[in-house]
Formats: sequence, C-alpha cells, structure tokens
Amino acid sequence: MSTNHNLINKENDKVTNKLLTSAICAVLATAGFTHAMAETQATENKQITDQNMMKSLKGMERCYGIAKVGQNDCGTASHMCAGESTIDNDKEAWISVPNGLCNRIVGGTTKPPVSKS
Repeated sequence: MSTNHNLINKENDKVTNKLLTSAICAVLATAGFTHAMAETQATENKQITDQNMMKSLKGMERCYGIAKVGQNDCGTASHMCAGESTIDNDKEAWISVPNGLCNRIVGGTTKPPVSKS
C-alpha cells in the first residue's frame, strides 16, 4: 500500500509541477506582451507629439546635430523629453531653427540619423 501511495504522490507532484510551470510561463508571456505594448504606445505618443510640435512651428525645421547638452527640443531614441541630451552635437538630438538655416550651420542637418536597428 505504501508503494501505491508513493506513486500517487509522485504523479500529483508531476501534475503540480506542470501546472506551476504553465502558470509561470503565462505570467511571463503576459508581462512581455504588456511591456511591448507599453513601449509601442510610448513610441506612437512621441511621434504624435513630435508631429504636433512641428505643425505648431510653421516656418521652422528640425536641425539635427547642433544642440548643446540639455538644449534639445524633443526626445530621441535614447530619451523621451526635451532638455535631456547628454552630449553636445548629438546626431539624434535636434532643435527647431528657421527654415533654411540648418544647412548653413556646421554639423547641422535636416535629415534624422539612420536608425541603428
């Protein structure tokens, strides 16, 4: 009888382990999906904010590569807000300048940097 009891306990342990493994996998998958969705939403919100900002600045253009530390006008791939650039002349950081002025500034370009991904 003891042998049968041990076999039943082992089977119960296997079932319990499978259930726990499945539950953990489900939690991890949900967390990963939630993170991906939040990241996607943040990117979309940033793009909308950037577009709205440029619409409100008629006669202005983005000039990349000339902002001093902490003087950028909006977020980049490495940060989400204005004033958060950490190096001078960061190729991703930009400031708004009057149309036509950017290409007259050394290091300035109206073309965003090519994504590294």
